[in-house]
Formats: sequence, C-alpha cells, structure tokens
Amino acid sequence: MALNWKTIAGCMLLTLGITMLGQGADGQENGRSTVFSGSGVFYLGQNRDMWRPLIHIAVNLSEITSIKSIFQLRTFDPDGTVFYGDTKSGEDWFVLSLKEGFPLMQISKEGMLLSVTGGPKLNDGKWHTLEVSNQGKFVVLVVDRTQPLVAGLQPKMKEETLAGALRLALGGILINTEKLLVQYKPQLDGCVREGNWLNLSSPWKTEEEEMWPCHETIKQGSYFPGKGFAVFNSSVFPTQTEQGINIEFWGDFSEMEGTICCIKSPGHGPIFHLMANKSTAEITLTFGAEILVIKQQVFKRLMVTFQTDVLRVRLDGFESRAMISVNEESHAGYSDIWAAGSLSIGGLLGEDDTGTQFLTGCLEKIQIQGENLDMDLAVKEMSIYSHSCPT
Repeated sequence: MALNWKTIAGCMLLTLGITMLGQGADGQENGRSTVFSGSGVFYLGQNRDMWRPLIHIAVNLSEITSIKSIFQLRTFDPDGTVFYGDTKSGEDWFVLSLKEGFPLMQISKEGMLLSVTGGPKLNDGKWHTLEVSNQGKFVVLVVDRTQPLVAGLQPKMKEETLAGALRLALGGILINTEKLLVQYKPQLDGCVREGNWLNLSSPWKTEEEEMWPCHETIKQGSYFPGKGFAVFNSSVFPTQTEQGINIEFWGDFSEMEGTICCIKSPGHGPIFHLMANKSTAEITLTFGAEILVIKQQVFKRLMVTFQTDVLRVRLDGFESRAMISVNEESHAGYSDIWAAGSLSIGGLLGEDDTGTQFLTGCLEKIQIQGENLDMDLAVKEMSIYSHSCPT
C-alpha cells in the first residue's frame, strides 16, 4: 500500500513452525542483549525507532577473512534500510537500502559521499539473492547473479591501513541521518535469511525484547495481528471535492475481526466506525446514532463516500448499499473531520486517541480518493505489517 504520507516502525524474528519461515539459531540472552546467528531468518519491519538497527555486530578488522556478504531478501515494501556497515566509528560507512523498489547504495569514504541506484526492482514479494563485495576502489552489488551494480570511489588522500572495529547492522543505520546523501523512508517490511556476512561466525545482538515472525508465504496488503492500530491526521488527505471523499477497503471481510476504520473530530467521540465480526459474518457501520449492519456476503470491496449532507455506502461494483443523511445533532463534529480530525485503521479511537478493539486480519488495499494508503505514514503505528499479509 502506498500514499505519500509516512512515519514508521520495523523489525524481525527467527522462528520454527508451520506458520513461520525456515529455521534459525535460537536467540540467547547475553546481559541486556539477545544474540543470534547471522544466518537466521529476520523480519526487518518490527516496530521500533525508525532508524535503529534490528540486529548489529561489531568485530575487529583483523577478524575479517572475506570481502563479500551474501543474503536473501523478500519484500513488497518499496523503501527501507537493508544493510549497513562502517569503520572509524562511523566516519567511513556504507548503506544498502531500497528506494521506490530499486537498490540504493550510499558510501562515505575519506569525506567523500557517493550514491548509486539501479538494478532490478526488488519489492515483488519474491526471494532475491544479494551479494555485496568490496573490490579495491569499487563496491559491487549483484542481484540474482545478474549484471552487477558498481560504485567506484577514489579518495584523494593515500588510504591508510585500517585498524580497529568494523560495525554491521540490519534494518537500520548507526550514523546521523543528516549524513545521508539521499534521504529515503527507513523502515522496511521485509525478511532477510541465509546471511553470510563477511564470513563472520560471531553472534549478532539485538536489544529488542521480542522478535516478530517472518511469515512463510505472503501477499500484498497490510496485516493487523490484533495488537495495534495506525492513526493519521485527516488533514493530510486529499481535499474534499463536491463529490465528497471516498474511502475504499479491499480484502476478505469474512476473515476479519475487530475495528477496520474509525474517524473522530477534536472534542468529540468517534463519529464513524466500521467493525467486522467474524463469528456472526457481519460488518457493522456506525455513523453517529445510525447503525447499519451488512450481512457478510461474498464481497471484497467496500466504499464509503463522505459528502457534505450525506454518507453513502457501496459494495463490489459500487452497488449502492445505503445512504445516510447528515444530521447536525446526531453527527456533531462531522464538518471538521477532514480539516482537523483523526482517522484510525485497525483500532477504535478513544478520547486521547488510544485504541481498542484492534483488528485481526488483512486489508489488501486501502484507498483514499483513489490513492493507496501506506501504514508506514501513520502518526502512531504499532504491531502492523505495513506491506505484507500472511497467506
């Protein structure tokens, strides 16, 4: 899902079982950190500070026996940090990320900055093998053994023999974001597996208390596991037109449970919310004092149109399902919901914008005025896989 409004979250897990992907080394407590084998399976989109790495490692440069790192990546997300490395405590550094689906390499060396973008698009939900190597003055990225993406850098000063520590990180960076030559959206809803990082055998560390699972098979969408929701300032959405504002929800509503959407204006309770009940096979729309119950049929698309004096509900093929007139008494605050209101996906808003009745299920697509909504752009976001759903 993709709109031009964004804030974030991210991370990963190593796990066994039918619903999880592959098998990795078990995490072990080491003081306040948990350690993992770098060859495990990791989910990079876990909710945390948007730039902070999920896992990281620091080793002495004397331990390096290889100039190459090989791993597999899978994602539907077009933007986010994959892999970071540095020396000289972050003075010289390298970042591999995705921007609009394409690999982006950024390099800082001896005070010079370089960026290069290219290669195939990687956000197709398939596993891709990436190989990153340092070959003298060149950094080379090879994707699925295809034509390499090569970045060359010739420092003016004679290179000194490196000593000290090498730091590596997945899912985040260890430098100030102002040092980046190209800015991008940092959090990546994606998985990494089968990593061989410079042939190192040392364990990687994380400060996360819990690691999120990497699902075995996925489809495009946003997955809500029933633990959190996303909140948006409605003022950032496209301006209302004479035809009103359309919100469309796509997915298998018979498999959803909890709050799909909620809208409120300042100083008022929720004026609109949409709930799914899996056990009764019903979708309940509440608009002020009005309640509309839609018996679950085989429909995959639900559109709600907010107009000045009426709210319209349509199903697949835009078959008109209901039309509710706006009443100032029962719909107090309706005129302000798009200028200064809050819109949540996956939770029912309270007076302080905290959420309850969290959604469990997959929204394959959410569109506002025909533009895809990206969960990463939320003001508040918790426990949501922003671009992928388990299948």
